[in-house]
Amino acid sequence: MKNFDEKLEKLEEIADAIKRSDISLEDALKYFEEGINLAKGMEKELEKIEGKIQILMNSPAKPEEKPELDLFSGLEG
Repeated sequence: MKNFDEKLEKLEEIADAIKRSDISLEDALKYFEEGINLAKGMEKELEKIEGKIQILMNSPAKPEEKPELDLFSGLEG
């Protein structure tokens, strides 16, 4: 999966699949495991973004200087 939005969409699909009344226990467990793994990866991505935001918020940047943190690096794939 390429980006955070696609991962979130996949997680929503998994949640919908688990809620179906006709799903087998084995399939529900498989989806649940996939969803947990996906959510953990997304949480790590959010923590990285939050750390970069904290750096930006706490660094005294001069108007002529632009911080180069490549804020969205690592969000793909």
